[in-house]
Amino acid sequence: MSQEHRLKRDLGFWGLTSIGFSNILGSGWLFAAMFAAQTAGPAALLSWVAAGALCALVALVMVELGATRPEGGGTARWPLYASGRLVGTMIGWSVLLSVGGTAAEISAIMQYAAHYVPGIFRGGSLTWPGLALAGGLSVLLTALNWFAVRMFARLNNLVSLLKVIIPLVTVVALFLSGTHAGRLTDAAHGGFAPYGYAACLTALAGGGIVYSVNGFQAPLDFSGEARTPRRTVPAAVLTGIGLAVVVYLLLQLAFLFTVPDGNLAHGWRGVSFDSPFGQLALLLNLQWLATLLYADAVISPGGSAYVGVAIDARHTYALAKNGLLPRFFMRINPRSGAARRALVLNLGVIVVFLLPFGGWQSIVSVMGDMYLLIYAASAVAVAAFRAHDRERGAEPPDGRLPGMRWIAPVSFAVASEFVFWSGWHSLRLALPLVLFGLPLFLMLRRAADALPRRLELRHGAWLVCHLAALTLLSWLGSFGGTDTLRAPYDSVTVAVVSVAVFAWAVRSGTDHLRTGADRVADGLNG
Repeated sequence: MSQEHRLKRDLGFWGLTSIGFSNILGSGWLFAAMFAAQTAGPAALLSWVAAGALCALVALVMVELGATRPEGGGTARWPLYASGRLVGTMIGWSVLLSVGGTAAEISAIMQYAAHYVPGIFRGGSLTWPGLALAGGLSVLLTALNWFAVRMFARLNNLVSLLKVIIPLVTVVALFLSGTHAGRLTDAAHGGFAPYGYAACLTALAGGGIVYSVNGFQAPLDFSGEARTPRRTVPAAVLTGIGLAVVVYLLLQLAFLFTVPDGNLAHGWRGVSFDSPFGQLALLLNLQWLATLLYADAVISPGGSAYVGVAIDARHTYALAKNGLLPRFFMRINPRSGAARRALVLNLGVIVVFLLPFGGWQSIVSVMGDMYLLIYAASAVAVAAFRAHDRERGAEPPDGRLPGMRWIAPVSFAVASEFVFWSGWHSLRLALPLVLFGLPLFLMLRRAADALPRRLELRHGAWLVCHLAALTLLSWLGSFGGTDTLRAPYDSVTVAVVSVAVFAWAVRSGTDHLRTGADRVADGLNG
């Protein structure tokens, strides 16, 4: 707690909103409109609306936790409080792996920078000169986060302003260049849903929509540094989601209406650009816009990477508090309020992720699942805290949201569906990586006052079983699996399993809190 008090409470509503919006609107806007159109055609518009609504639902869970239990790196802490050390270790391990998301943004910058610096990106991955340049950029982003939170907020506000202006300029310029009437329902190109409405679900993951909308939780990780977290954090999270979805919808419409007819000879699946909006601008003789877009292809991912480095530091700080990392890494610099040792560790992790993957798509195909598992564990946490409060007759804390009794289980099921829809190709790598948290838990040194290991395993068994079930269902299902369990029965099965696991997880969490872990949660509140 002595380190927690060193955090500077300098962030207000607009600072938190810009953090959330900047974290959402990264490299995704440069790619997702094309990939979503390839997957679902004009029906991709429904996918954006669904993703926004579902993410808002999941965000409500995170908002209540951030408002009632504000803490730096809270998304890595709440599962530990509510479900014990096994769940805390596995989710913490996922959080540590999710640092690779920042590596994806840096890789995107390199891919677009290759337009100006040939030879840094080739064959879908970074070359050695590209890796060196990416490493230098990682060092620069770490250096910018080295100083005060106030400096971080001011720089991020400026970057966020540019990230709003350039996509909107793109939308206006494309529409003014001329549109193709009836594009949304044109029978010549398959109509509104040329590949069926089930393709809207595939577009959520395969079209990059989930990855693009992900990141709304960023203000929650700064709740320990907000001036009035109970008031500003909820508004900032929901405002960030709303603004981002509106921008993405406008970009999707601009892409659908302005792609030349010649590029649709083989339908929407035949539309392919290396840099979608940049090359589209050149086709429409908008050279000035293409120049602006190639420049913004560095600014937008750079802004997200900048925020990502800051968030990763808060997560690493929280993992050190959890005991997953040495306490050495939770040291807060008393002058700047920054977790500088955590920043250095994350710099090393980012570089490691750049080495084996090197390409944007290969990184994000795995990283999105890490975030979604954190959201699922948070839904369990909010329900377990509420159930334990009811059980002991405690006064409800300020910041509770109405309807959470049904929002939490639906959020858990939604997060699980998003994981499932990401497809077998991603899950066969992501879920075994997360399951490595189990032997890690068994290897970690135990504190003298820890609960018996048998009890900790019982409290956290739900997560291990849920991950195993999702892996099996993904292999059997229609999203890149064997199609033994056909659509929509595979998604329905995932929903049923998720609701059952959620009920089990809440009972286990309540039992964990009842057996003595509630003193930790009580200490957090005061």
